[in-house]
Amino acid sequence: MKLQTDFSNTLQDPLFKILKETVDEVGIESYVIGGFVRDLILGRVQKKDIDIVALGSGIDLAKAVQKKLAGAKPVQVFKTYGTAMIHWEGMDLEFVGARKESYMPESRNPEVTPGSLTDDQNRRDFTINALAISLNKADFGAFIDPFNGLDDLKGKILRTPLDPDITYSDDPLRMLRAIRFANQLNFTIERQSLEAISQNASRIEIISKERIVDELHKILATSKPSVGFTLLEKTGLLKHILPELIALKGVEEIEGQRHKDNFYHTLEVVDNLCPNSDNVWLRWAALLHDIGKAPTKKFKPPVGWTFHNHEFVGAKMVYKIFKRLKMPLNEKMKFVQKMVLMSSRPIVIAEEQVNDSAVRRLVFDAGASIDDLITLCEADITTKNPKRFERYHNNFKLVREKIVAVEEKDHLRNFQPPVSGEAIMEFFGLHPCREIGIIKEAIKEAILEGEIPNEFEAAFERMKEEGKKLGLTPHEKSV
Repeated sequence: MKLQTDFSNTLQDPLFKILKETVDEVGIESYVIGGFVRDLILGRVQKKDIDIVALGSGIDLAKAVQKKLAGAKPVQVFKTYGTAMIHWEGMDLEFVGARKESYMPESRNPEVTPGSLTDDQNRRDFTINALAISLNKADFGAFIDPFNGLDDLKGKILRTPLDPDITYSDDPLRMLRAIRFANQLNFTIERQSLEAISQNASRIEIISKERIVDELHKILATSKPSVGFTLLEKTGLLKHILPELIALKGVEEIEGQRHKDNFYHTLEVVDNLCPNSDNVWLRWAALLHDIGKAPTKKFKPPVGWTFHNHEFVGAKMVYKIFKRLKMPLNEKMKFVQKMVLMSSRPIVIAEEQVNDSAVRRLVFDAGASIDDLITLCEADITTKNPKRFERYHNNFKLVREKIVAVEEKDHLRNFQPPVSGEAIMEFFGLHPCREIGIIKEAIKEAILEGEIPNEFEAAFERMKEEGKKLGLTPHEKSV
């Protein structure tokens, strides 16, 4: 890997000139530190945030810098943490005083005291995040690397600056960050560090669910989330976060019949989905699409292994998982539920003869989510048999073509009944009653079966027929 260690172009940027001038004027020794420096060396697309550590008041430095940045928003001050933030031209500049930290076993919130640059670098999570560049006039642009983080960048290794057991025990969120960075950067977690994560896995229980989910989102946003989730399982973290996935792990054999390992199958489905969708909620749906298989697994001779109704059970489990992890219980959760509930429907259609009626019902039930559902089901094709793989994909191609044809003709994606309940009441002179629902359901079924088009005139005629079957007669004014 070629690393960029010449910072001259970056340091000539007007922002860095302002930072240098301000640091000199207020007399607070300061450094750019952390992820910005790491990504600068890696040549990654620059992040939209820069962390600046000050040997003094980071808040005072932020206020002085803000005055020099044209159009900068007022400084956001977080006195509890001794930090300040400036939003400017799409960037977040965060200023913090250098500090030492000490932790209590039951909390990841440390006791903080002012410290030196060395103290501040010691508290960093990884050597590659302890890299710093001087903003001081005397040695502006000097590169400070106390833990050979540059060598770890070259070797693509994640290592903690101090004893990993202490680092992870003090702040267990760092364990998730290690796995997320390994996944994002394609780095290897150093052996002692990996062992320390396993030893401290139960400590993840003290981390807020919101922070855990934030790291899971970032892992799911990578091009190959299976790397991160495999590490989560290997280190024992996953059983504390998503035990429902761990329950899918393993293969059983009875009377010579085996089922696949649904844990690794799930990870393969997530990976398959990623090139075709960056929708994080669809990726969640892929991750959870088979969770109902563990509680529904049964062996029934001579059929073999069955997972009857696992989609329905899994959809109910989605709500419990989202609630436990304090994830949104809004339309995002309902979307994931719908994807899990319907995850087998297109597969059944693709395996059997693709007929218009089945496709109409699929489009009607999936609504605006039909494209996402088909994308998920295509990702669910994990067979290693080339002929079967090709056949399944060809069948899904036919399903997609049928969906386009049906949608153009019947407009079922956002279905609204062609004849309203009010129109039925007016025609037959009815008050609200069960007969109205029966007629509306009959019209819907006729449309889905292709007996009538999704149009007012045809639906109105079918309404008359269904009303006659129920012994209803037109109201005088309707005749």
